[in-house]
Amino acid sequence: MGFSLNSITQKIIFLSLIATTLVQSQETIKSARILDLVIRDYTFESYKTNFKTGKLHSINLPANLSGIKVDTVRFRCGSLHRYGARIKEFQLSVGLKILPCDKRVMIVRQNLGSNWSSLYYDNYELSGYQLVSPVLGLLAYNLGETNNASVSTNSTSSSSSSSSIRSDEKRPIIIDFSTTKSVGATSSSPSKIPLCARFGDGDGKVTLSNQVGPGLCATTGDGHFGLVVEYSPVMPPLRGEDRKEVSRWRIVVGGAMGAAVGAVLIGLLMVAVFVKTKKKKERREELVRRAYEEEALQVSMVGHVRALTASCTRTLPTIEHFEYRPPPS
Repeated sequence: MGFSLNSITQKIIFLSLIATTLVQSQETIKSARILDLVIRDYTFESYKTNFKTGKLHSINLPANLSGIKVDTVRFRCGSLHRYGARIKEFQLSVGLKILPCDKRVMIVRQNLGSNWSSLYYDNYELSGYQLVSPVLGLLAYNLGETNNASVSTNSTSSSSSSSSIRSDEKRPIIIDFSTTKSVGATSSSPSKIPLCARFGDGDGKVTLSNQVGPGLCATTGDGHFGLVVEYSPVMPPLRGEDRKEVSRWRIVVGGAMGAAVGAVLIGLLMVAVFVKTKKKKERREELVRRAYEEEALQVSMVGHVRALTASCTRTLPTIEHFEYRPPPS
């Protein structure tokens, strides 16, 4: 019939890959890595030989991936290195490198929107922070030297098809979040300046950095990015049992604090009474001492002994003078 065994084998592998992708997409996707693989497979499934180099193409995703927007564009490796490119929110600088890149590379841009951005919040350590922008992804795949769709699709089954994007720190890749919609802004922290978050490659770690401009982030490689703000989680309302438990604790703590305050007041009162009594006693002793000191006593010698003698206070007798008249005879 004119069909070679190699061609039939490639078609069987291609159909098997599509079937596997469809099964994966129908299951509940709970891993950010699995989501990337599903998007990659749908992107290469839509890949056609008439994709023009340098032209942006939108990828149609199934209904169970609603909210995700994917765009892809094919470049020659040398041209991308010399001229850079603008892909939606990503500004690829001049001089960036794609490793590996044989001849052509496919750049995939992802916007996970409000439905799927929370997947990164669940898979990465972001406690104390909240996403306020959709997660944007920038990934690269090496196309080699062929444009055959089946070969390209089959090549995605191996990890060697994935490429990494690297740029210089002086000429980084700029990510513009100013045109994206907020997905998690809270009224508790409206005045805080968002930080740029780069989600690690499956290691569960997040790298935070300051913005380089209003809504602008800088990176030296591919990956997934978003804006986060620091926030304090609001405590959930207490249930009936919790309220009763809190009321008991309030009564116990309030009683203990009241007893402590009462003991302190009684102690202060006793100290005040003691101080007042002591002052009265000292004042009485002072009055007695002054009374003894103010009384003037004379000192006289009695033999060879000096003794205190009081001055005479008796009234001295006086002889009254009157004319004597003899009694009548």
